[in-house]
Amino acid sequence: QPGVSYCDLIGSLVAADSGNSAQVSAQPTGNGSTYETLAVSMEDDITTIKLNRPLKKNAITNQMYNEIIAALEQTAKDDSVITVFTGAGDFYSSGNDLTNFTQIPEDGLEQMAKRGGELLRRYVNAYIDFPKPLVAVVNGPAMGISVTLLGLFDLVYATERATFHTPFSQLGQTAEGCSSYTFPKIMGTAKATEMLLFNKKLTAVQACELGLVTEVFPDSSFQSEVWTRLKAYAKLPRNLIRSTEKQRLHEVNDAEVECLVERWMSDECFNAVMSFFQIKAKL
Repeated sequence: QPGVSYCDLIGSLVAADSGNSAQVSAQPTGNGSTYETLAVSMEDDITTIKLNRPLKKNAITNQMYNEIIAALEQTAKDDSVITVFTGAGDFYSSGNDLTNFTQIPEDGLEQMAKRGGELLRRYVNAYIDFPKPLVAVVNGPAMGISVTLLGLFDLVYATERATFHTPFSQLGQTAEGCSSYTFPKIMGTAKATEMLLFNKKLTAVQACELGLVTEVFPDSSFQSEVWTRLKAYAKLPRNLIRSTEKQRLHEVNDAEVECLVERWMSDECFNAVMSFFQIKAKL
C-alpha cells in the first residue's frame, strides 16, 4: 500500500497493539531462532537480516534495535561476504515504533530520552563500524530511520512499489542515521532538505534518480533479479562506502543524537506523538 498516509499507518499500528501481542511478531526461522523480531539466515556467502514483524509493518521496537545490533555484531564475525537487510511482508519498515515513546519510566521523560539517545547512538554506530558490504533489499515502503540509514549502505535495491518517506517534522523530530551528512552528499542540499525537513515522499524511481537507490526492479521479478545480482556481487572484492569516513560519520551521529534527545524532551514532539495515538480513539 504505497499510498498509505503516515497518520493512517500509525493509527493502524496502534490499533494492532490492542490485539494479542503473541500474534504481532512472526516466528523467525533458520539461524534466526535466537531473535524474536528478526529472521537471520546465511546462504551463498550472504547473510540476510530480515526485519520480521510483518503485522506491524516491521516497525522497530527498542527490543528490535538491540537485536539488530546483536545480529550485526554476530554477522561481522561469520563467514559471509556481504550482509543484506530486507523486510518480511509488504513493508520494508515503517521506522521507529512510536510505542517506544509511550513507555515513560518512573524517572521521567528526560531519562527515557537519554536512554533512547544512547540506544540510537549504538544502533547507528553498529552500521558505521560494520566491516562488510551492506545491501538493502527494499521490498516495499520504507519510513523514518529505515530510510535515513540507507546513506550508509553500499547498495540499495528497490522494488518499483517501494516509497521512501522521512516525516520527522510532522512528529516534532529531527533526522538521524547520519542522513544530515549523507543525504546532501548523495542528492544535493535542496533535495535532501525536501526529504528531511519538508517530508517529501519519494517513489522508488525518484529515489534512484537522486542516487539514494542503486537500481529499481519490477515487483514481479524483484526477488529473483536481486538475488542473481547479489550472488555475483558476493564474488567481487570488497570496497566499503563507510570505511574512509568512519570518524566523520561517528561525529555526525553524535551530533544528531544530541539534537534528537533535546527534541524528544520538547512539548512539541510529545504532543505530536500523542496526537497520533489519539487516532486510535477516534476510529
